[in-house]
Amino acid sequence: MKALVYKEPFKMEIEDLPVPTLSSGEVLLKIEAAGICGSDMHAWRGHDPRRQPGLILGHEFVGRIVHSELKGFDVGVLFTGNPLITCGVCEYCIQGRDNLCSNRGMVGMTRAGAFAEYMSIPAKSLIKIPQEMSIAAAAITEPASVAWHAIRLIINSLVRPLHECSVLIIGGGTIGTFASILLDHVGVKELTLIETNSLRLNILERDVSFRVPFKSIDSNSEAIKPMFDVVIDTVGSRATRTQSFIAAKPGGVIMHIGLQDWSSEIDMRKLTLDEVTLLGAYTYTTFDMQATVDALSRGVFGELSWVKTKSLAEGQEAFLALNEGRCSALKVILIP
Repeated sequence: MKALVYKEPFKMEIEDLPVPTLSSGEVLLKIEAAGICGSDMHAWRGHDPRRQPGLILGHEFVGRIVHSELKGFDVGVLFTGNPLITCGVCEYCIQGRDNLCSNRGMVGMTRAGAFAEYMSIPAKSLIKIPQEMSIAAAAITEPASVAWHAIRLIINSLVRPLHECSVLIIGGGTIGTFASILLDHVGVKELTLIETNSLRLNILERDVSFRVPFKSIDSNSEAIKPMFDVVIDTVGSRATRTQSFIAAKPGGVIMHIGLQDWSSEIDMRKLTLDEVTLLGAYTYTTFDMQATVDALSRGVFGELSWVKTKSLAEGQEAFLALNEGRCSALKVILIP
């Protein structure tokens, strides 16, 4: 099979590799599409010690079963899936918080990923989709689920309904876009975005329709005031964490999703005196993914004209274009 293999920082190549063999409980998927995630970019740059050269990256996928000996997983059926390979028996799995599984692995990190023609995966990780669902919509279930999970946690922490809140989103990439669309769907009072890439901002303004007031502001801290009930940081840099604390109103909620920088200072004085709630969100639960599939299939996320496709052979160039900020798409999926 053809596979896009991470060779060294900033370099991936197409290689001919054997089709994966199956362990007990696994099925073989023919990958129909696989999305490029920010964490894939992070690994490609050589910034993720968990993802070493020689690995097939990619964990946002939709595929068709081509080999299965398991009941309920028939050959020819399309599935997306939870790339977190969980144990099902630890305290977190039992609680329904399988994203925190104590023994988890991950597609495209601890095992070969989806940037290939074929991929093996435990059948229990698969999520069935409506068979008429578009390949592009199914392939973006994973990143859309990240936004779904984060907003669900925000709702649980608010003292007033989400639709009454003003929200600032820092970062207009894939997660920021999905979060914006979901917040617009529930009718938040005001939606504001910080995005420094003019290409991304133009696509958001041109291709995503918003029903509530939507505006963008400059990333200069002087333009940011403590006026938001909710702040969502999808970048996670030292600078954006500082912006989050500046922007949050007393009693506000800060949701931290991005992990660009691994450490930074937190304004503990403001956190305490203003009773700011600081939340972190890691990926999604299987329940979140199932709910997201339903939302995508019902058109909650719109027409998705901002999702672009490239062939697997164009994968290295796609990574380069994304890295250099010259990609005119908010989301790129690779087609083997």
